Amino acid sequence: MDYLDFEQPVKDILDQIEKVRELGGESDVDMSDKIKELEKKLVKTRKDISKNLSAWQRVQLSRHPQRPYTLAYIEAMTDGQFIELHGDRNVKDDKAMVGGWGLLGDEAVMFIGQQKGINTKMRQFRNFGMANPEGYRKALRLMRMAEKFNRPVVTLIDTPGAFPGLEAEERGQGEAIARNIFEMSKLKVPIICVVIGEGASGGALGIGVGDKVLMLENTWYSVISPESCSSILWRSWDYKQQAAEALKLTADDMLGNKLIDGIIKEPLGGAHTDPEAMFDILKSELLKHIAKLKELEVDKMIPKRMAKFEKMGVTK
Repeated sequence: MDYLDFEQPVKDILDQIEKVRELGGESDVDMSDKIKELEKKLVKTRKDISKNLSAWQRVQLSRHPQRPYTLAYIEAMTDGQFIELHGDRNVKDDKAMVGGWGLLGDEAVMFIGQQKGINTKMRQFRNFGMANPEGYRKALRLMRMAEKFNRPVVTLIDTPGAFPGLEAEERGQGEAIARNIFEMSKLKVPIICVVIGEGASGGALGIGVGDKVLMLENTWYSVISPESCSSILWRSWDYKQQAAEALKLTADDMLGNKLIDGIIKEPLGGAHTDPEAMFDILKSELLKHIAKLKELEVDKMIPKRMAKFEKMGVTK
């Protein structure tokens, strides 16, 4: 397990627990009381850290190398009953954007999301979760397929942004994202969007228009990353912490500004400390929201979805 600088107290206690267990095994001495004491201290330490996280620290947690990615969520929540679909039927199959049919409980769902990759080779293969235009066009193709079969859409957002390369712009990156925003606003099936990691710029918005937009507790959602904001305003990445605070990008900030519909709690310490628990929590939340959205008639659901986004940024 990798530990961030502010997680060092947690690592120290876990190391102590491991040493006590080893000592007990070697000496045949009952160390259960000492272990329980350290475990209580561990819980308290994690709670103290969680209560005092800065915006920049939450950004760091959203990028934690052990944090589960899109395909891990889908495979766990569907118990492996997932069929990935490929290609935009125009250019190619974008590996940064994944999607397909999955069985969520008894509900057939179209899953779509960005996939970063779990190691260096896979990150290069997945282009670090930065989709090209064909990725967004693939996502739109799958959404239309879900609409055809009257099945809900679940998008899992985790991207540092859409791919900014020249070739992406030549193939219509801006148009592809804009088209998705337009089409998602009037899609005739329930859409639930969940930020599971990073939610940066148009790369996130391209699959981020839904009836319910949710964020995991330690994620961020913003027009720009703190590093890029810092480099523009201060000509240096050294002010990324100040930029993170100013951008109001945390889940609490987004909910307070009415830009999202809810926050999903993570296991104590973050999703990376107990991925299995996180999978169960998210699955339960998705099933709950899908059940409620299915009760709405289409002619009421779409105007309600559009009205929600139209009110954003409006002041009196």
